[in-house]
Amino acid sequence: MSNFQLILLIHAHQPVGNFDEVFERAYANCYLPFVEAVSRHPSIRIALHYSGPLLEWIERNHPEYFDRIRDLESRGQIEMVGGGFYEPILIAIPPADRHEQLVRLADYLEKHFGQRPTGAWLAERVWEPQLPSSLAPAGVEYVVVDDNHFLGAGFELDQLHGHYVAEDLGQAVTIIPSLRMLRYLTPFHPVSEAITFLKDATTKHPNGFAAMGDDIEKFGVWPGTSRLCYEEGWLEQFFSALEENSEWISLALPAEAVASRSSLGIANLPTASYTEMMEWCLPTTARNRYHELIQEFSSREDALPFLRGGTWRGFLSKYAESNLLHKKMLRVSEKVRRLAQVDGNRACDEVQRRARTLLLQGQCNDAYWHGIFGGLYAPHLRAAVWSALAEAEAIADRIEQGKREYAKACKFDFDADGREEIYLTSQAYAALVSPSDGGTIAALDFREANVPLINSLRRRVESYHAKLTNLSTAQPESAVTIHEQTRGKEENLERWLNYDRWSRNSFRLIVCGREKTHDHIAPVQLNENAALAGGQYRVTDISNNRVSLSVEDCHWSASKTLSFYATPSGFGVVCDVSLQRNAEGTASINVGIETVVNFLAPSSPDRYFESDGKRLPLRWTASLAGGEVRVIDEWQRAAVRLDAPGSRNFWISPIETVSESEDGFERIYQGSEIIAIWPVDLSTGQEWKGQLVFEAQQLR
Repeated sequence: MSNFQLILLIHAHQPVGNFDEVFERAYANCYLPFVEAVSRHPSIRIALHYSGPLLEWIERNHPEYFDRIRDLESRGQIEMVGGGFYEPILIAIPPADRHEQLVRLADYLEKHFGQRPTGAWLAERVWEPQLPSSLAPAGVEYVVVDDNHFLGAGFELDQLHGHYVAEDLGQAVTIIPSLRMLRYLTPFHPVSEAITFLKDATTKHPNGFAAMGDDIEKFGVWPGTSRLCYEEGWLEQFFSALEENSEWISLALPAEAVASRSSLGIANLPTASYTEMMEWCLPTTARNRYHELIQEFSSREDALPFLRGGTWRGFLSKYAESNLLHKKMLRVSEKVRRLAQVDGNRACDEVQRRARTLLLQGQCNDAYWHGIFGGLYAPHLRAAVWSALAEAEAIADRIEQGKREYAKACKFDFDADGREEIYLTSQAYAALVSPSDGGTIAALDFREANVPLINSLRRRVESYHAKLTNLSTAQPESAVTIHEQTRGKEENLERWLNYDRWSRNSFRLIVCGREKTHDHIAPVQLNENAALAGGQYRVTDISNNRVSLSVEDCHWSASKTLSFYATPSGFGVVCDVSLQRNAEGTASINVGIETVVNFLAPSSPDRYFESDGKRLPLRWTASLAGGEVRVIDEWQRAAVRLDAPGSRNFWISPIETVSESEDGFERIYQGSEIIAIWPVDLSTGQEWKGQLVFEAQQLR
């Protein structure tokens, strides 16, 4: 009788901030029917990992599900697996936060299911060589990574039917290789193909095992898989086939499989993730070349393991928005950790615990990257993570300042790009001024309402944009792996492909020709002066609530002052601009001050523009008479009032991206750009002055 074992580790996750209906649909179509199928097959044994946000949702909404898990666990069918509670990319967060994330989930699982986990799931299977020294002290004995990680270190596929040990600074952890072939066979090929693959492995490695760690969502959430797995019975057939072949294969829980077999030795793995992730993180041009290279060598299985893409950290340089969010998280982590040094009463301890939880929520990985799964392009996921960090930071600042009202300004390299920013904070706001990007505000937190007001995304070229022509909007006839689908959620998505010149910041100075209109905004055809809009501004003065900047080129000199103030219901920013013509002759121009506001839900009736007593939808483009306009979000109880004295118009246009997701290619609203416009004629030496007042108000 063969001693061959199959290890199945199934991972379930929903990100912080995802919609309740998404949780509910995934529960009904996947999470519940999956464990019901396991219950019907008593000899099927599976390791399950659930992320903290999903567990907390299930506990609130379907506590009976926990009873099912406990019953399966008592029957020896289930091993619960740990990980970072809020599903962070562990290598991207500080060591102290790694430890707390891991321990929190272990504590939660022990409390609710009676057993403390010995294994951990790595979010997106992102591995770096220093991880063992963070995992082992948190009680993690094993993790599952992809065969891709091993192949990149020079291992052969035939060596991946057992477990190895990885060590860092004397701390060791067992690593189990997950086989890519199994991931792609289940559930997208006939069950017989998976059984044949396992039979071949048994013949070659009679005393070994085959492991697969993969997402539960491919068993019911991915397009077509609910029908495939449950209506057509693929999962039932798979479990039955494993039972029918139990004389030569047995299902083992990972902890017992590791305990029953000796280690195959040391494996010093390189920095890696799954193959697709290592392509997604590359800059677009490099990604295109890499993809072509992979196709060229597709028949060279001996060479493919050495054609490796980038690393997860590449997302931080590929997307400025991801990097800014990441550096915000690091700064908040430092502030929150300092709170432990503050003596306080019991109430203060409770507030500190709240701040730590918010910090950990703000480390949920999805909003930090973009691929088919990553949620950087999803504004609600970015907003949820940013809001958690903003609230944690506000708590930390309030405790550190020790007073109800305060204002503070610091100059330092906030986003670690080698250029200094100015960070202004008060009880009402947190604002990041970027002198190197046109003297704009890159981030603006409304602390009273806990709303990130800008939270937009630059429209940029993505590799998959080339696939958009003639996409089908129909559901595929059969389920395919998420990496093979090419479906659009609406027709003619290519018409929305417009690419921005600048990051989507606020208070950008726009100087363009008089012939330009609001119709030139969406297609990015204003052709605004680059030095004034996005150039390097010189900081001329800083106080606790004011920043003054200036810039000049051969045609223009400009100065900009951003003044912050608190109000009874929020805060305001006054942007004063002066523009002087240096070149010869008279110029007839439009001068604009651009702001960006994102209230997330363009089709919701409780989010809208308000002008002259009329409500106008967020996904709206127009030229309004100048003066005043409001942007209102009744759901978050926040509003922004824009007042531009003497302006002729407000030009308004939605910012919309086209991105790929699990459900196909989709158009997403990333906020609205609003430009206050003054038509101006300036001759040599003449100066123009204008003002834009931006006021954030909490609705009662």
